[in-house]
This record gives sequence, structure tokens and C-alpha cells, in this order.
Amino acid sequence: MSSQASWTMRALDKVERVGNKLPDPAIIFLFCLVVVWVLSAILSNFTFSAIDPRTAEAVVVNNLLTGDSLTDFLSRMVTIFTGFAPLGVVLVAMLGVGVAEHSGFISAGLKRMLDSTPKTLLTPMVVLVAIVSHTATDAGYVLVIPLAGVIFYAMGRHPLAGIAAAFAGVSGGFCANFIPSAIDPLLQSFTQSAAQIIDPDMQINPLNNWFFNSASTLLVVGIGWYLTDKVIEPRLKDVEVDGDPADIPKFDELNAEQSRALKFASLTMAGGLIALVAVLYPDSSPFRAPTGELTSFTAPIMQSIVPIIFLLFLLPGVVFGFMSGTFKSSKDMIDTMTKAMQGMSYYIVMAFFCSLFIDAFGKSNLGALLAIEGAEVLKTLALPSMVTIVGIIFLTAFVNLFVGSSSAKWALLGPIFVPMLMQLNISPDLTQAAYRVGDSSSNIITPLMPYFPLVVVYCQRYVKSTGIGTLLSLMLPYSISLLLLWSVFLLAYWGLGMPLGIQSSYVYP
Repeated sequence: MSSQASWTMRALDKVERVGNKLPDPAIIFLFCLVVVWVLSAILSNFTFSAIDPRTAEAVVVNNLLTGDSLTDFLSRMVTIFTGFAPLGVVLVAMLGVGVAEHSGFISAGLKRMLDSTPKTLLTPMVVLVAIVSHTATDAGYVLVIPLAGVIFYAMGRHPLAGIAAAFAGVSGGFCANFIPSAIDPLLQSFTQSAAQIIDPDMQINPLNNWFFNSASTLLVVGIGWYLTDKVIEPRLKDVEVDGDPADIPKFDELNAEQSRALKFASLTMAGGLIALVAVLYPDSSPFRAPTGELTSFTAPIMQSIVPIIFLLFLLPGVVFGFMSGTFKSSKDMIDTMTKAMQGMSYYIVMAFFCSLFIDAFGKSNLGALLAIEGAEVLKTLALPSMVTIVGIIFLTAFVNLFVGSSSAKWALLGPIFVPMLMQLNISPDLTQAAYRVGDSSSNIITPLMPYFPLVVVYCQRYVKSTGIGTLLSLMLPYSISLLLLWSVFLLAYWGLGMPLGIQSSYVYP
């Protein structure tokens, strides 16, 4: 092993040791809540010169450890949790996606897409399907990644190259997708809450990064295609596939019943989209704002994105389930929703502590103070806006090595980054886009990511000696390339003035 490779492995081992010592994200939020309480009590005794843009007066830190504040906190604890915007967004979307996933509709659709792909276009299609799988939350990890290994192996290519390509798309390209998904309104809700620390009337569109995410899909596919075919697979040419044949999954074709069910389920989804367009098209559509706009914040369609995602996955999932025989009765459909909610149980626990922290952080005025003072420091440094944005990307990528949850990180970083950059005239939309680039890029090189060990197991089906170091060495080229090229892509996209998404901007106000 070369000295450079040895240094890289030692550095990654250090990251793993440090990361393993961190508590669970839910406990981190609890700890941060206590820190906010203590700091509010201490700093409430000081006078600050920073001017609050919301009141045009000096910032005042509110003491949250007074009797009145603690009483108010306890009396509102339940409503703070139930009123936490991301909670309802995620759970409602997952009810529909859960039916589509557990009925087999998503699995069958992905199999058909990959099966019908020419061999020369296999790599880009694997990466593309991996990116699209974000729409179904964790479906990519449990379906697309192992399936990619099976297809590569069946076509005479190295299976670990297929797994690496799919992992790069599912996890490295996590924030690239031309199909809106539940992650969009989830991150938007955190961004909006953070922006309202400075501007209480600030509204963020759930699809504020949609155009940039769609364009990023092409970038991620291109990077994944080139690295897999030109770098990763050539490195694997001498790596023998020595897995137990009994452990290597077989690529099962869809039977006639499943194919028929997939056809009608797909027609159901297409019919739903056509019906939606037909309802939205007339000027008198009830989904339009009073001004006739569809993309206005007051337009009902903008408030209905999550329920629409729910229905667009629920209906074809039900059709596929009953036609394929997965569902025998309505109870089976409800059982799939139950399974989906069981998978969200950890998120609900995390959201409880997160909601309390976000509420306390806002009420204490610490967020406003930190944002204003931080902006003053950045103004003093006089760094170009583009340098600041790149700094946000790289800082997020570093934090991502230790805290894997995208929503947990943004809940922590959003209240700091968004208000701070708003003071530098950088919009919340651009700050969120920078966060999403950094968050995606380092997902595939941290063993602390919950699905990382699972991907190692997928590789061991084909190459028994595969370990964490093997997978890290495969994924490191993707991670570095994504971090550097995606950052440059965002700066170029910004420089050209192309819209980030619906009702988005680059500057504030």
C-alpha cells in the first residue's frame, strides 16, 4: 500500500473513531436545548450593539430559565411537537410511498427500467435510476444498489462496479433529482423556519431548488458514468469474484401477473398526472391563486404538494398490490402503511427533540444574535459571496462525516447559516442549495452512514474479502469529484443567473 493510501486510511479510521464517540442525533438536540437554555440565562445579562433587523432595535437575549419561561415551555411542549412542520410533511408523504414500496410497485418499476437498458448505457441508467429512487426514500439502498450488482454480474461486468455506481447515485447524488420528493418540502420547512428568525414574514417555496436539482442530475450521472467505466471498473479487473454462488442473488424477471400489474399501475400514475394537469390548466382552476398564478405562495397547489405526492404513489401502489396478488384485502394495504410508519419511528423521536430545540433557539434570540454578529465578521473579512458559499459547502461536507441525517444536520446548521447569509444579502434558496451539495458529496465515504455497512455486505456476496477500506477506496473518487465539480457547477449556475427553482432568488431581500 502506498504512503498516500496509508495516510488516507489512517485519516478515515480517525474519523470513524471520533464519529463513533458522538451521541445519537436525538441526544445531540437535547444537549443543544440545554446549551441554549444556559446561554440564554448567561447572555441575557449583557447588552449587545447588534441591531435586530426585525425591530430596528438592539438584539436582546431572552432568558429561558426564568419561572415564566419554563412554565410557558412546559405548557406548549405538546403543541411545539405537533406543530413541527417537517413532521406532518414526512409522515403524510411516507404513507403513500410506503404503499407503493411494500406492494412491489416501485421494485417492479425499477427492475423494468434497468432490464430494458442497452449494455452500453447500463452505467448511466444505473446512476439515473439510483437518483430517481430518492423519491421512495430508502428504496435505493435496499433495492437499486444490490440490483445493480446483479445486473452488472449478469452482463459480464464486475459486480462491485455496479454497486459503486448505484451507491454513488443513491447516496452521493442524494440531493439531485428531477422528480420532486418529500426531501424538498422537508428541507424547505427547516429553511423557512431559519429565515423567519430574521424575517418573520419570509416564505420559501417547497420547490425552491427544483431547477438546480434537475440540472444537477445530469452532472451526477456524468460523473458516475465516467468514474465507473474509466476509473473504478479498470481497477477491479484483477479482483476475483469469489463469492458463494448460493449467496449471489439472481436477477428474477417479472412474471406475467406482475408485468400486467405494473402496466396498469403505471397507467394509473400517468392518468393521475394527466388529471392534475387538466385540473390546473384552466384559468378558473381552484388550485390557482386569486391572481391566477400556480406558483404563488397563496396558490392552493403550492400547499398541496405533499398530499399530491401521497396520492400519486398510493393509487398505483394499490392497483399493483391487488393485481399482482401482494394485497389480498384492504387490511394488507393498511399493513403497508403501518410498516412505513414503523420505519419512521426513529425520525419521530428525533423530531420531538429537534422541535424543542428549534423553538428554544428562536425564542432566545440567540439565532438572531449569532447571525448578525457572524455576518459582521464575514463582512469584516470582505470575502466574495462565492467564496462564502463554497465555504458553506465544504463545512457541510465535513459535518456530514459525523452526523449522517440530512434533516438533523440542516435543523442544526440552518438556523445559523440561513440568517447569517441573509445579512450578507445571500438568499435562503442559495444557502439551501449550497447545503444540499455539501450534504450529498461526502455521504459515500463515511462508515457512520447507517447504510454503509449494508453496502459492504452487498459487496461481500461477490468478493468475500471486501471490507470498509475496500468500499472507501471505491467511493473516494466519486466523493472528491462530486464535492469539487458540483461546487463549481453551482457557482457557474449562479453566475449564469439561471433560476434555482420556483419563486427562488440568489439575493435577499
